[in-house]
Amino acid sequence: MNELTYRALVWLTYRLGATVALGLPLVLLVWATWRREPVVQRLMGLYWKVASLMAISLLLLTDERPIGFLTALVAPVLMAVSVWFWVDLNEELADQPLWRPLPLTVRLWRWAFTGFALLSVGMSITALGCLDAPGLSACAAWLEAPQRMHRVAEVMFDFIFGGEWTRGVAAFLGYAALVAYLAGALQWLLVRLPRYGRVAGEF
Repeated sequence: MNELTYRALVWLTYRLGATVALGLPLVLLVWATWRREPVVQRLMGLYWKVASLMAISLLLLTDERPIGFLTALVAPVLMAVSVWFWVDLNEELADQPLWRPLPLTVRLWRWAFTGFALLSVGMSITALGCLDAPGLSACAAWLEAPQRMHRVAEVMFDFIFGGEWTRGVAAFLGYAALVAYLAGALQWLLVRLPRYGRVAGEF
């Protein structure tokens, strides 16, 4: 695969992520809140907790930190698992009438997101070489979107707060958020999962 084709596929992955992993879940959360659908609200709340790893990946990639390539691979896997994992939420969604627009949209989105997650993982695997050799040409394609977002954030941060938003600051926040994320994941794995299993409850 030539460099231009690979770059186009990377950008396609980012654009699909912005639509399927960011835009649609945000719409679903607002819609569920407006319609007062607790099952969808809980599902989307859990999804956003897990999806924060994708934002962490972007922060790390902004400063070309190699670990960002690894978290970018893991994030869509965990996100896909989070939308199918919970037994009680799956049962409640299955009990909803098929003709109701919100539950139907959630069902369609879950399948669409699963397809995106498979594409994202497949593409991210090709970037694992960047963990050892971040100077590869393939790595540059993955860094373009986070660094463009950084430039936008830099202007907004300066305009709103009058401060300087640097790549180093982004990486520091990324590492701090990653530590908090891992602590929360360990607490869930060691305490909540053995106790409640695949029941979301009020989590």
